[in-house]
Amino acid sequence: MENGNYMADVSLTGGSGKATVKSPTELTVTDGGMTAVIEWNSPNYDYMELGGKEYYPVNDGGNSRFVIDVAALDADIPVRAETVAMSEPHMIDYTLRFTSPVPAGNASAAPVWGVCVTGAVLAALCVIFAVRRKRK
Repeated sequence: MENGNYMADVSLTGGSGKATVKSPTELTVTDGGMTAVIEWNSPNYDYMELGGKEYYPVNDGGNSRFVIDVAALDADIPVRAETVAMSEPHMIDYTLRFTSPVPAGNASAAPVWGVCVTGAVLAALCVIFAVRRKRK
């Protein structure tokens, strides 16, 4: 991929199934390397491990947010994250998977396209209904 900012869908599996991450997420490509912003649905994550490297939150307040290296798209990436939501800190194993990167400037194109298609289908159904009603 060319250098630039993209939006990519990201899925999370593992743990108790209660944790989620924001998707789509920001993906940045610089000189052949990729980083992604991982935002958890909780402010209680204080540490992540990925490929032997440690990552710490990049924000103060709100849900925990990390900028991590991404080795590959469309592949399972094992990560560990420490949560302090329980009585004591726990490291939990998860799997991230990044797919469907689109240039960040075009990220809104998909929802607009979906609205247009939905509108066209509704218009066609209205015409069909009107024609059938007129025949009766």
